[in-house]
Amino acid sequence: MILCFKYFFFFFFFFLWILLAHSCKAISNHQQLALKNIFILAGQSNMAGRGGLVVENSATGAQIWDGVVPPQCRPNPSVLRLNGKLEWVEAQEPLHADIDVATVNGVGPGMAFADAVLARDRGFGPIGLVPCAIGGTNISQWEKGSVLYRRMVRRARASVADGAGGSIRAVLWYQGESDTIVKKDAESYGRRVEKLFQDIRMDLMSPMLPIIQVALASGGRYIDIVREAQFGTDLLNVRTVDAMGLALGPDNLHLTTESQVRLGQKMANAFFQFLPSHLSPSNSINTTIQSNTSPTTNFSNFNLELSSHPITHSQRHPTPSQLHLLYWLMTLRVPECHREHRRPPLIVSTISSSESLPRALAVTTTPRQNAPKCPTEPPN
Repeated sequence: MILCFKYFFFFFFFFLWILLAHSCKAISNHQQLALKNIFILAGQSNMAGRGGLVVENSATGAQIWDGVVPPQCRPNPSVLRLNGKLEWVEAQEPLHADIDVATVNGVGPGMAFADAVLARDRGFGPIGLVPCAIGGTNISQWEKGSVLYRRMVRRARASVADGAGGSIRAVLWYQGESDTIVKKDAESYGRRVEKLFQDIRMDLMSPMLPIIQVALASGGRYIDIVREAQFGTDLLNVRTVDAMGLALGPDNLHLTTESQVRLGQKMANAFFQFLPSHLSPSNSINTTIQSNTSPTTNFSNFNLELSSHPITHSQRHPTPSQLHLLYWLMTLRVPECHREHRRPPLIVSTISSSESLPRALAVTTTPRQNAPKCPTEPPN
């Protein structure tokens, strides 16, 4: 009898230990996933992904995806995607399968981008991709208030909602082919895309949210006008990756699978140019605002944080002073002498509460290699 009790207690505590171990492991996994680095994927078909599409029926032109997934795009437990039901699931190609539902999707740049980021920095942490791209869309269809814009913002907010965890690190934008057909659309593209970027930053309450846009590899008659507008974007923390020269599919419009992989890698390289840990001090941005009535505010490439009132993506009702600061930061542009190099200069500003924000702005620039001299540069 005593021996039976001994065995009973032994197995009881053994199973209890196993349950506790699994519970701790589940909590650990949950905590890990709560630290996602989130990227918004938006634009049209080349962002949604058409790599690997082949014509199934030559009579109707119907296409199917060949199902070929290159090593850089294979599933990884550290790469998640926000599906159409706003649930985090393990990412796999095609990323936009339940988002761009009106057509067939293939390989896009998203998975290759995530793979390149993790390969370059193994301690980067889990990545959360939020696909939002829709093929064949004009920039006017992405204006604030439109169906596509509202859905993109809703999905972005859901990705960082309470309990979801993580922070939005950048927006990846590839769009404009539809604006190369009509000259009027091409000529207004620059103004519209800059307004879109500013609206996204405002609605996500991240005034300097990094944005990586892709300069077109294909398009219609007025592609040069759109590409010029893309390279001419002078908002701070916007970088342009050139897709021109990457191989196109038989339709001479969409990137091949191999080109999508290369594009994802190029966008990853552009993203790392934003990270202070990968940059020299001359390439970082640091804005300090001092006020007699509020704590010092430190601004980095990714966050705007008030010591006592942090601005978060989930905050829906900012204070008037926060709104004032948001609007001002979004008006900052790359000085003319640096636009040729497409890289924001170092900005250091000190603002007193007794002065207006624009009037108090003091900008000093650190010269870049082979960059033209700015009038505001301090003497050597």
